[in-house]
Amino acid sequence: MANYSDIKGFTVQTVSSDPGATQFAAGSWASGATAPQTTQSGGSFGTSTAAVSTGGYDGSSYLQTTIEFNGSAWTSGGSMNRPAGQSFPGFGTEPSGGIAGGYKTSGNAVVNNFESYNGTAFTESTDLNSARQNGGATGASATAGIVVGGTTGVLSPPDVTGNNNVEIWNGSSWTEISEINTARYNLKALGSTCPAPTAVVAGGENSGTKTGITEKYDGSSWSESGDMNTARSAHGGAGNVATSGICFGGEGSAPSYTNYALTEHFDGSTWTEVSDLSGTRHSFSTATGTGAAAIAAQGRNPGFTGLTEIWSAPSTFQKTIEGQLFFNSTANAFKETIKDAASGTWASGGDLNTGRGNLAGAGSNTAGLAFGGNPPNSLTVTESYDGSSWTEVNDLNTARRNLSSASFGPYTATITYGGNNPGNVANTESWDGSSWTEVNDLNTARYAMSSIGIQTSAIAAGGTDGPSSKTLNELWDGTSWTESGDMNTPRYNFGSFGASNTSGLVFGGVPYTGSPPNGMPSTESWDGSSWTEVNNLNTGRAANRGSGSVPLGLSYGGNPSQPNNVTTELWNGTSWTEIADLSTGRVATTGSGSAVAAFAAGGETALQATEEFTAGLVNKTITTS
Repeated sequence: MANYSDIKGFTVQTVSSDPGATQFAAGSWASGATAPQTTQSGGSFGTSTAAVSTGGYDGSSYLQTTIEFNGSAWTSGGSMNRPAGQSFPGFGTEPSGGIAGGYKTSGNAVVNNFESYNGTAFTESTDLNSARQNGGATGASATAGIVVGGTTGVLSPPDVTGNNNVEIWNGSSWTEISEINTARYNLKALGSTCPAPTAVVAGGENSGTKTGITEKYDGSSWSESGDMNTARSAHGGAGNVATSGICFGGEGSAPSYTNYALTEHFDGSTWTEVSDLSGTRHSFSTATGTGAAAIAAQGRNPGFTGLTEIWSAPSTFQKTIEGQLFFNSTANAFKETIKDAASGTWASGGDLNTGRGNLAGAGSNTAGLAFGGNPPNSLTVTESYDGSSWTEVNDLNTARRNLSSASFGPYTATITYGGNNPGNVANTESWDGSSWTEVNDLNTARYAMSSIGIQTSAIAAGGTDGPSSKTLNELWDGTSWTESGDMNTPRYNFGSFGASNTSGLVFGGVPYTGSPPNGMPSTESWDGSSWTEVNNLNTGRAANRGSGSVPLGLSYGGNPSQPNNVTTELWNGTSWTEIADLSTGRVATTGSGSAVAAFAAGGETALQATEEFTAGLVNKTITTS
């Protein structure tokens, strides 16, 4: 982080608000007038400034009445012709829209009725070909819409099954078109039917199983697109084009049936989490608008509410770019845009060709190397990573597992040392970007040591020779190993990071051979001459891995009281803080890279999966002096 004195004299752009990742990442929800009908699962249609909500259930009775929102206040509207009920998908603008299908309490029936609204009254029109409730619907007007999925069931999940039927409305009749690939109900539909039919459906459930699956309609067929980050059903949504929409709230899977406040934006191919609703809820009666401006009202969690929230994203924005300096006139502060490890997340990467645990690696999430490991025998296999896929390259000279490496270095220049096969290995090998060459051995053969440094400057600390755990510390100068100050606590199978033999951090591990594999939280820091005990991990563990350089690094995976832990912790130079979890619990993985760009690949038992850690861009206030 820079000081003001460092940039004094430079011209710095003045802005009224911080840059954002996208227009939608800078969006937010604001409170609106409370709806007079505190209902769930009513039918709705409208725009970002005007909406119609009709029917629904308020906890004691089903409704037939309608209310209208003009962007600032709610008023009464014309009632439906059908009996009281709920779960009818709607489409169109305000006041021109319609509701299709749904559930009516009279006869306890799922129906195929369609009614259009003109701002004053509902008029019955041509029925759907197939009865349904809890379907998805979207469209530009009362004369152009599409209804997707739903269910004919009237019992509570998981007894209800969804369908994949799709019908399109041209203002006078319904026509069945290509079905969605995944049958479901309680889904959300986004998009438009004018001038050409395009639509998106996302989420939902079938027989009680929630999904995040997203499908796009191109006018002739449906194809899967990027899934929502969080599987859910009974969520709200808004979007008048197939390339920009939001989904919000909803309900998670059994047995907890978590209610969500999460909002995600769809850009036509991928979903991105943006600002949450003020509170969790599902089964909205009102959900209308666009990806940039929307209305979310009513719903349930667990009680029934008339809460109205309005979503807006700025029409213009300044995009976050790493390294930019600016003055925020609203906050009266100088700021810079930096990569922030605390806001980083893990994402899936390409699978290893050879699944394995107890391996080592080097490089980053876009250019990495993984080598050695087992199952069940020790391996020589080496693979190179380009950020999307792994490719086998030249093997190690000596097969080994539980080996260590100069993991901070580039994937084109690293060393590996120690391990077992099954006996203890002292061998050191150097990688030049294409092949391995044997160089000078460790002074003491052992395995499960630290992985710290680069090809010309590394640390081999701790480990075990089988009978006992070690405090032994050896330093590599690019040519040979020299014993130096020992660690305070013997340990093996632990996490570590550092950029040279003059600084490093070790954490976790097993304190002595034969002890329970639960691991410990102990952390020690190396200053080039001695080890010092510092603040512990929040969660003790063994077979964890690390990446980074002092003072900033990560610990992830391992086994505290059960195997395959997902916990990630960030070291800020003083203490550990838990941040985003791995998506796959893993133990004895390889971990390499920095605190802002790392990868975890493989793990016991014979995992192939790779995850990539990427820090987010954030705007940090510059310290003035």
